[in-house]
Amino acid sequence: MEKILISACLFGENVRYDAGHCLIDDPDFLTWQEEGRLIPICPEMAGGLPAPRPPCERDLKTGDILDKDGQNFTEAFYNGADLALALAQEHGIRYALLKEHSPSCGVNIIYDGTFTSTKIPGSGVTATLLKNNGLSVFSEFDLDALKSALKGA
Repeated sequence: MEKILISACLFGENVRYDAGHCLIDDPDFLTWQEEGRLIPICPEMAGGLPAPRPPCERDLKTGDILDKDGQNFTEAFYNGADLALALAQEHGIRYALLKEHSPSCGVNIIYDGTFTSTKIPGSGVTATLLKNNGLSVFSEFDLDALKSALKGA
């Protein structure tokens, strides 16, 4: 049975920057949850950040992850990414389901660093690290693709 690393907010944990969640409402997802296949982690909280916390975006010029006042949270984001990878490796996980748009977990689209709600193609630090280490990474918008990948596994 393939395990899936999942953003804790998609799992229903109140770990987002606003202390909310984005629980996925899907019958297959609920089955995976009941089977114990989902291994949740919030890389930002694992890296030492609280919930709630200031929303952050990646500065495209420097690569740093900042809040809109310029406070630098880069180290916490990268520490959390390292812990997410370690958790995936510990459980032999090959698939991840991460929260799109996040500077940690964004798979295909992130915010552009201007705090104007402008989205651009790109990946968050955790998604990038997982991809670079051989995991197949999906966002909540790619749930059908993950289901197909699991059927072929």
